[in-house]
Amino acid sequence: MNNTNLENDELSLKELIILAKEWFFYFLSKWKIILLIAIIGSVLGVGYSIVKKPIYTATLSFALEDEKSGVGGLGGALGLASSIGLDLGGSAGGIFSGSNLTELFKSRSMVEKTLLSPVLVKGKQISLAEMYIQNNEWRERWKDSEFAEIQFLPNSDRTKFTRAQDSILGVMYNRLSTSDLAVGQRDKKVAIINIDVVSTDEMFAKYFCENLAKKVGEFYIETKSKKARLNMVILERQVDSIRKELNGAITGVAIANDNTFNLNPALNIRRTPSARRQVDVQANTAILAELAKQVELAKVTVRKDTPLIQVIDRPILPLAKERFGKAKGILLGGFLGGFFAVLYFAIKRVLKLLD
Repeated sequence: MNNTNLENDELSLKELIILAKEWFFYFLSKWKIILLIAIIGSVLGVGYSIVKKPIYTATLSFALEDEKSGVGGLGGALGLASSIGLDLGGSAGGIFSGSNLTELFKSRSMVEKTLLSPVLVKGKQISLAEMYIQNNEWRERWKDSEFAEIQFLPNSDRTKFTRAQDSILGVMYNRLSTSDLAVGQRDKKVAIINIDVVSTDEMFAKYFCENLAKKVGEFYIETKSKKARLNMVILERQVDSIRKELNGAITGVAIANDNTFNLNPALNIRRTPSARRQVDVQANTAILAELAKQVELAKVTVRKDTPLIQVIDRPILPLAKERFGKAKGILLGGFLGGFFAVLYFAIKRVLKLLD
């Protein structure tokens, strides 16, 4: 039994070797065609490397202001203000901390606002959306369609856009957010965040990267300091109101004193209006002084929350460029051509054997 199994194994190995030789000589007989197809593939690879536009990468890095830096003297001042019932804003919380901030950069609202930002191209001011359309040659494809007359003017009102404009911006957003835009930390131990924008147009990559950081920074600052600014406006209005009351009380004291000039000392009841006005002056003076302090504290709070994004490095021309080289095109094209040629002949022979 053992000898029989050994003989069968040996026969199988011999058959395998014979089969491999047959396949080898079969492909060898087709070497001219395979080589020709590989050369054609190499030529196509070189052509692709010439036609393929280089990819430019614009990188901007920034750091967030540490919220804990406001603790100390300012924290004590805010605590004193809250003890008398005044909320001066303080911190807006962690709604934009960590990954939330990186997602804010890739949100549709921020990307669309960036696309509507004005840029100067060949002496003409256009929006980044129009620049994107020109780079992708969409206008040529839209000549006989409903999109032919659509324009994206710089700083145009987004709420007045048509359905067609919304759909075009949606396509731009999907392409940019999924493949052309990357936001994140290079190292989790470092609190510096990088924005990478890739494009076949060097200037578009630079403009979009800078304008995106600007738009997000403005929105971030406005949202983060909104509560503190609102409280500051309220306090300033209260100061103006108390100041008017104080001026009126001072005028009232003067009028009351004029009315009691050379008054008979026995008629003290006539001095009551003057005394009342004097109390109003003292009360309004104390209130005004306290409110003035709170206004200054509110201003300090607003300054603490602005700015919250510090740009470290901006994209500088020339940008990093990645190009599909001719040597790579020759090797990759030749390999793919030869591979598909061998695959074709292999499938053809298998089908012939099955018949």
